[in-house]
Amino acid sequence: MNGRAKRAWLWVVVTAHLALFRISPSRGSEVAKALLGEDFTGFLTTDRWSAYNWYDTFLRQLCWSHLTRDFQSFIDRGGEGGRLGALLMKERDRMFKGWRRVRDGTMPREEFELRMPKVERRVGRLLRDAVVCAEDKTAGTAAEILKLESAMWTFVHVEGLEPTNNFGERTIRHAVMYRKTSFGTQSPEGSRFVERILTVVTTLRLQKRNVLEYLTAAVGAHRRGLPVPSLLPVAEPSQLAVAA
Repeated sequence: MNGRAKRAWLWVVVTAHLALFRISPSRGSEVAKALLGEDFTGFLTTDRWSAYNWYDTFLRQLCWSHLTRDFQSFIDRGGEGGRLGALLMKERDRMFKGWRRVRDGTMPREEFELRMPKVERRVGRLLRDAVVCAEDKTAGTAAEILKLESAMWTFVHVEGLEPTNNFGERTIRHAVMYRKTSFGTQSPEGSRFVERILTVVTTLRLQKRNVLEYLTAAVGAHRRGLPVPSLLPVAEPSQLAVAA
């Protein structure tokens, strides 16, 4: 998105019932803190971007779609790192096979939790081997992943938390398509409008509420000097958020 023809970044934080978009010239942690609030204590699913490193690792879930791409890059570079990458992908496949069974109701969660420590130990060992044995770029990536090792497995013990932030990626897709077809925003005011309309429309769709009815009511309330209708759901029992 363009704010005065400068590069800007589109952020989104999304839960099951709410979405919040922000267009910012920064990809830094100050934006993440402003979006989430520094008192946020829910579980947060993200990629490995450093802007989230201020957040408690034990309340964070690394996206396994991004980790899959990391492991594939190990394979693509070849050598010892490639061999280790192939073994990491096997453990990744084993994890997803079990998780899908839990999701589909064909494996009790308790059984999945009992099986996962072996997978976690093997993945940790392979990453440590990559730090020592692989070529520099692969070793560096493995070391960065290990800094957040505990955040790879939060979903194992938290019901309702998924191992990827695909939900966030899907949520932001319409905004990305809008940017590509509209050539971005051209002013701070335009950026504020896009943030707000994306937030409103996406949130209403998540709640299965009528977008036109809400916007009509909001405009009517504004013209009469009344409070606008709330976007908050009636109740949101848990804090699970994904950021993209």
